[in-house]
Amino acid sequence: MSKKKILITGGVGFIGTNAAINFIKKGWNVSIVDNLSKIGTDNNLRHLKQNYLFKFHKIDIRNTNKIDQLFKRNSYDMVLHLAGQVAVTKSIKVPKEDFEINALGTINILEALRKHNNKAFFLNASTNKVYGKMDNAKLSIKKKKYQYKDFSKGIDESFPVDFHSPYGCSKGSAEQYVVDYARVYGLKTTSFRQSCIYGVHQYGIEDHGWISWFIIALILKKPFKIFGNGKQVRDILYIDDLIKAYFLAYKNRQKISGEVFNIGGGPSNAISILELFDRLSLYKKDFDKKKLNFSKWRVGDQKIFISNNNKAKKILNWEPEHSISQGIDKIFNWINKNVNLIK
Repeated sequence: MSKKKILITGGVGFIGTNAAINFIKKGWNVSIVDNLSKIGTDNNLRHLKQNYLFKFHKIDIRNTNKIDQLFKRNSYDMVLHLAGQVAVTKSIKVPKEDFEINALGTINILEALRKHNNKAFFLNASTNKVYGKMDNAKLSIKKKKYQYKDFSKGIDESFPVDFHSPYGCSKGSAEQYVVDYARVYGLKTTSFRQSCIYGVHQYGIEDHGWISWFIIALILKKPFKIFGNGKQVRDILYIDDLIKAYFLAYKNRQKISGEVFNIGGGPSNAISILELFDRLSLYKKDFDKKKLNFSKWRVGDQKIFISNNNKAKKILNWEPEHSISQGIDKIFNWINKNVNLIK
């Protein structure tokens, strides 16, 4: 019996590296597309090459011809689309580039699939940012966090989308094309509206990867800012739990075509920035929380987002397994172990 084949775009980014390792360990033939533009991708590629067998294609997904030729020469059972511009702040600075990467890049892959590999299962990594600022969700303000008044189980997929920022627009547009290619062309596609993912092989910076960035900054004694008041809440999801959802999506690919799913840590894994620093102070005894640096709010920043995962639980039989304590333990230990590489 031949091995299943998967193509992972953005495959040496944080999520892509973890996905590649897990699919290889499950016996899949893994191919990776990446343009190596992000911080840490060279380290991740080196790690993968030293430890695993896979095919690597240095391609920018904006290059229509190269993407088309790749799919013309190769066929896959699954395409995991992780390549993208991932920072709201950068999208505001260079909105056209953000659109070209996230929206046009996604269409390039969908078109190549439609023409050359229309039996493959396509899974798109979208974002909770498609819900926008969510000003119509009433909040209460606690000492260290925001809290929903009416959504105790979190936000589900029926909540209105509102693309607040160029990043939200580009990711939301891409997501809608993914859904529509299932409806119009019969492709097997689905989209995950992912919350804040964290874990090993994540080289966080100020723009994105906030949990790893704060840990790196604390360990290396680098200056950092908290944008807003620090009471912002996210439901964080450890990387291994996300990868498990990818496998379950492939297993259920026939019945989830054209669907979108919220995939996040859920209410039990919701944490504010201030609460995160309470936890990190247990790891770094010399950290003085009184010295936290605050700056103005960033455009489009949600005060709170907590994912309601009931749809994924019902259809995919998926829910998060790692607690916040377990996940932060793992990423803190990984950063400590690789601190010289991170420097």
